Amino acid sequence: METNQYLELFIDESNEHLQSINDRLLELEKNPEDLTIVSEIFRSAHTLKGMAATMGYQDLANLTHQMENVLDGVRNEKIYVDSEMVDIVFDSMDDLEAMVLDISQGGAGERDVTKVVELLQAIELGEELGQKQKGLSSVEKAQTDRIMQIDEFTRTVLEQSKEQGLFNYSINVTLREDCMLKAARVYMVFEVLEQMGEVVVAQPSVEELENENFEDNFMVLFVSAQTSEETKAKIMKVSEIEAVDISNYQLSDKSVQQGSAEKNEISEDAGTSREKEEALPNNKQTANKTIRVNIDRLDILMNLFEELVIDRGRLEQISDELQHSDLQETVERMSRVSGDLQNIILTMRMVPIEQVFNRFPRMVRQLSRDLNKKIDLKIIGEDTELDRTVIDEIGDPLVHLIRNAIDHGIESPDEREMNGKQATGSIELKAYHSGNHVIIDITDDGGGINRDKVLQKALDNHVVTEEQAEKLSDPEVYELIMSSGFSTADTISDVSGRGVGLDVVKNTIESLGGTITINSQLSQGSVFSIQLPLTLSIISVMLVEVQKEKYAIPLSSIIETAIINKSDILRAHNKEVIDFRGSVVPLVFLKNVLEVPDELDEDGYYSIVMVRKGNKMAGLVVDSFIGQQEVVLKSLGEYLSGVFAISGATILGDGQVALILDVNALIK
Repeated sequence: METNQYLELFIDESNEHLQSINDRLLELEKNPEDLTIVSEIFRSAHTLKGMAATMGYQDLANLTHQMENVLDGVRNEKIYVDSEMVDIVFDSMDDLEAMVLDISQGGAGERDVTKVVELLQAIELGEELGQKQKGLSSVEKAQTDRIMQIDEFTRTVLEQSKEQGLFNYSINVTLREDCMLKAARVYMVFEVLEQMGEVVVAQPSVEELENENFEDNFMVLFVSAQTSEETKAKIMKVSEIEAVDISNYQLSDKSVQQGSAEKNEISEDAGTSREKEEALPNNKQTANKTIRVNIDRLDILMNLFEELVIDRGRLEQISDELQHSDLQETVERMSRVSGDLQNIILTMRMVPIEQVFNRFPRMVRQLSRDLNKKIDLKIIGEDTELDRTVIDEIGDPLVHLIRNAIDHGIESPDEREMNGKQATGSIELKAYHSGNHVIIDITDDGGGINRDKVLQKALDNHVVTEEQAEKLSDPEVYELIMSSGFSTADTISDVSGRGVGLDVVKNTIESLGGTITINSQLSQGSVFSIQLPLTLSIISVMLVEVQKEKYAIPLSSIIETAIINKSDILRAHNKEVIDFRGSVVPLVFLKNVLEVPDELDEDGYYSIVMVRKGNKMAGLVVDSFIGQQEVVLKSLGEYLSGVFAISGATILGDGQVALILDVNALIK
């Protein structure tokens, strides 16, 4: 079998299953008696094993099978869940993730897992084998694992069919373990059934069956005039069917299938939603409406649209110059349509920040154990969406901030209790939208930042002078911890304390067009707040002119524009400043910074663009304002990547190139 064409799909789905197992394991450790969680983990592991075996990655399949045996023991109450058992399963997860990573990099997914396999086998054999479900056939076992629930609507359908002389069947279909396309087999079974009667309820739900979110068997309630022997014979004609068990469905007082001795209710409530019960395979609208698209294709689509945006700007300019009514009307319509298209394309690139957040619960669990601290991690707003480019870059900065909060922020349990706090510290990771930005807050209830200690360290390291230190506000002092090589840690640990990390965090966030601010209260905790743009490709800017050159300033950094008289300019510390709403704001003359040739006579006033970066402001002095515009941000390439105060370029409607200013660099 040629598997190369399925490799990308295999890697994507494997990572999804591995992440699901990681998340569920953390839940299981907190609720070791909840067997529904075990069933979900087992289902993901079983699917992963089947996928790996089909693709020929035997080491991956074998390790998953060994982990599956342990989970099966837990599910059958033969193995008790404790932290040591979860640790070993997590170790096996590390190996599985390493194998998938190797496969994604072109490897064969081979790895020496002898040690972890021995540990898993020890868990499996170290418990007394229970007798529960012993001796049952696979079909009987599947039936006792599940209870078919129905609601009043379904009960009425079954009662009416019985009055009409039809048979109500409970059908349990078991697929072969090596079945590769389970959803296709399910679909074929439903096709056969619909030729003979009507499927009333499916369990798991139709959606889960289509997504192959089940093990080897599924159940349906089926109404037909055919005998059970005829029905079974026709189902068995579908290939890769292991067994079919059919019995007459008897309506009990509790609407629960008789003979189901187990109390393991399924995690999805298949009987309380009329929509799910009516979602039969012949209703085409229930089909999965999502497809996987390679990110490279989306990048190509975005690049093509960026060219369209440039041409749109050119057409708008030509239309204004010619003042032709039909042309203007057509261009206006094209602008509206391309605007809608822009929103759709940008939305296609948006992914939930959950992809970044879901790695942190396990990391916090491990770090808290390594540091002997008790920490409760709360995640809010994980469904907030960001551009894929931003998502790819923001992971490492968040890792640094959370590790920093655990090591420096949260105190030890004894110290917290001495200070009247709960022994368990709290870290909250929250994401939410604010205008065209996404805000990510990392909040802890630890010891906070010691202002005096930070300031003294900054003076010792010559980061600031005595004169500067006296004028710094609290937020400005806190920002000093993000200086290069700065650390207030008394000891260096494996987690942090070497003075590397926060400066990288700051640089990475600023390279994405974002900002980071810090608020803290001693003994109460700290908040690190990150502001990020929704997308990096198409941005809104203010076009300005400096002499005969045009520049673009991102609107996200602009407070307002103003025109001032030269007589309003003051001097302080050998710098030209202005009084802006009671604050002293320095002026930055762009013609001097950018070394623009001075060709025009100066008037008696200045055009000012007031910009902000965190708590700092500056007034950019320009010659004139052109107006607001949406532009495509283009990189200058590696050769020009180090140009001061320039973050990129764009092509305007008249074909001219306008450089996009880096406001953060100018304010520095």
